[in-house]
Amino acid sequence: MNARVSEPGDARDSPLTTQDFSLVLGGPLFQLLRRAHLADDALLLVHQRIIVLSLFAWLPLLVLSAAEGQLLGGRVTLPFLLDIEAHARFLLVMPLLIASELVVHLRMRPVARLFIERKLIPESASMRFEAAIASAFRLRNSVLAELLLIGLVYGVGILIIWRHYTALDAATWYVTSSAEGSRLSLAGMWYGYVSLPVFQFLLCRWYFRLFIWIRFLWQVSRIRLILIPTHPDRVGGLGFLAQAVHAFALLAMAHGVLLAGQLANRILYLGATLPEYKIQIAVMVIFLLCLVLGPLLVFSPQLAEAKRTGLREYGTLAERYVREFDAKWLCGGAPPDESFVGSGDIQSLADLGNSFDVLRTMRIAPITRESIMQVAVATLLPVLPLALTMMPLEALLKMMFGLLF
Repeated sequence: MNARVSEPGDARDSPLTTQDFSLVLGGPLFQLLRRAHLADDALLLVHQRIIVLSLFAWLPLLVLSAAEGQLLGGRVTLPFLLDIEAHARFLLVMPLLIASELVVHLRMRPVARLFIERKLIPESASMRFEAAIASAFRLRNSVLAELLLIGLVYGVGILIIWRHYTALDAATWYVTSSAEGSRLSLAGMWYGYVSLPVFQFLLCRWYFRLFIWIRFLWQVSRIRLILIPTHPDRVGGLGFLAQAVHAFALLAMAHGVLLAGQLANRILYLGATLPEYKIQIAVMVIFLLCLVLGPLLVFSPQLAEAKRTGLREYGTLAERYVREFDAKWLCGGAPPDESFVGSGDIQSLADLGNSFDVLRTMRIAPITRESIMQVAVATLLPVLPLALTMMPLEALLKMMFGLLF
């Protein structure tokens, strides 16, 4: 199957197979990183990208804060070296966002091919499936989309969200107070107009990629898939989708680190306590579960219909077989010379029962408990150390071991 889309390293259209499906190999930033020899078509050189982009955002802040005397002291409530949120954002979250690209590329690349290999796409809908892949690639490679993201970052992310909702309401290394009011320091100018926009662009770019993934799944779900109700994965053959979303675990962890950094500053420097933010923590977990696993619900109508149809058809088949089995072995219908011991009828009856049990336990969404736990744990793990602000480490460990064992 070939679709006319653009190669990651070539501006011209060329045929691609489903083996080339990737959410991350494209876009102006990707092409810029390739020309700077910080990326290739296999998304290697990830360490170089992490070092260059993280230091580009963080190192000037260190230098400018030191020059202004706000590195570790000064007349500010929060000097630069004690700003946990800033260090978490640029030295932990940004590397996680960049590393996620390689993980998602490797784990998600077989998805489109598996739809074909498992014969889930009927021949009559092959062109629609190719069109869905081609459309995903066009969005991924869109120059206009990334320009709009830049506008969104500066117009909304910096001027509104950062200034009015996330910046600390205190004198910090990036905002100082004077008789004329608050003003940005030199480090604050780099922070507000360079470092934060770079970070927010990387984050928003991930949301855009997730939108492409959601849109692709929705388009595929509009195709009448050939689902197998008795497939052992208990989702008609779509079980590989639940495995694919594990690729977003690093992205969930990045959100957890970002939240932990914000809460740490407020707990340590503004006198807040961790329980005050239990709603925000719960909202973050729910948001990521909906973002990562929610899109798989688009297949629920077809899976529910396949389950109903399978139960009805296999129920009819089971009744015919059981009646014939009873007539043969319980009502004397078996030939006198046929031995009951070693007969394949018993094994066939057991196999039919196993198939019916698979149907009965079939799920109506390719979502597993393991995938839910992985996303939730990846999000909450970075927040866990903040529990030390409420109780000693020894007491925290005892409580954890008590819950686990």
